[in-house]
Amino acid sequence: MGYERPELPVGVYVDEDGTPIEYGNRWGPNGPPEGAYSRTSNLDRFAGLHAVAHALIEWLASTFDVEVETGSQVAADLLLQPDDPIHSVRLTPRSTASAPLTFVLTSFPGVYLHAGVLHDFHFPVCGCDACDDDVRSLADDLEWTVRMVVTGHYRESVNPQGSEWLGYRLEEPGVRTATGQSRTDEVPIERSERARHLVPGAGPWEPWPARPRSAGG
Repeated sequence: MGYERPELPVGVYVDEDGTPIEYGNRWGPNGPPEGAYSRTSNLDRFAGLHAVAHALIEWLASTFDVEVETGSQVAADLLLQPDDPIHSVRLTPRSTASAPLTFVLTSFPGVYLHAGVLHDFHFPVCGCDACDDDVRSLADDLEWTVRMVVTGHYRESVNPQGSEWLGYRLEEPGVRTATGQSRTDEVPIERSERARHLVPGAGPWEPWPARPRSAGG
C-alpha cells in the first residue's frame, strides 16, 4: 500500500485587524514588516506536520526492510539539537548503501529530519510570522524529501581531506532539485570522518530495499 497523506486540520486565522490570513501569500510585494521577524503566532497550524510525520514513519516501516528504533537517544543523530523534542524515531535500512532517516517531532510544533550522515532538514525552518509558512507546502516538502531519500535520489558529498565544504543534493529529474552545503567546521570532526567511510563516493545513496514478503503473502 502506498503512502497517503492524512487529512490536515483546516483553521481560520485572523490578524490584529480581524482580516483572515492567507498563509503563504500574506505579505505581498512589499514584504513583511520588521516586527514580524520576532513574532511567532498561530503555531497550532503546524500541528498537522506531526500527523504527516507519523504517517510517513508508518508507511516506511511497513514498506521497506528497515530497523525501527524509537526513543530520545536517536535524536542525537541531529546536528542541531532542538530544545523541545517529544518523539524521535530512526529508520535504518538493512542495506548500508541506503541512507537512514531520523524523525524528531518537537513541541513547537515542528519536525526535524536527519538524512544520511551529515544533513538535517527542518519543517518549518524558522516559523516566525515573517516566514509566512503554509503548512500544506511544508507537508509537501517533508514528503518530497523523504521520497527522494528512499528512492535513491539523495546525494551527500564529502570533499577530500582539507576541503572546507560538505554538501547534499536532492533531485527528482526534470521536476525539482534542492541543494545545500555547510562548512566542515560546522560538523563534529568525528561525524565528518565517519561520513568519509559511509557516504557513497561515486553517486547518490541507493534506494531503500523493499520489505520481504511474508511466506503467506
